[in-house]
Amino acid sequence: MPLPKISEARELSDEKLSDEIVAIKRQLFQLRLQKATRQLEKPHQFRQARHRLAQLLTLETERKRAASQSAKEEK
Repeated sequence: MPLPKISEARELSDEKLSDEIVAIKRQLFQLRLQKATRQLEKPHQFRQARHRLAQLLTLETERKRAASQSAKEEK
């Protein structure tokens, strides 16, 4: 399965973005738990989840900076 594209994440609303971040963090926790108990069958899921989390956190930061930038310009 290819890594997800950031263009797909850009279409998410702020609320969905936050929900997705929480879901990915939960998934990473589950993967770490499976790895610790030697039940992990698909280790490539770590990379995909970390990659997706990085994309989502980057988008969240971009949106926050854009909002603060526009607030500064309005003053």
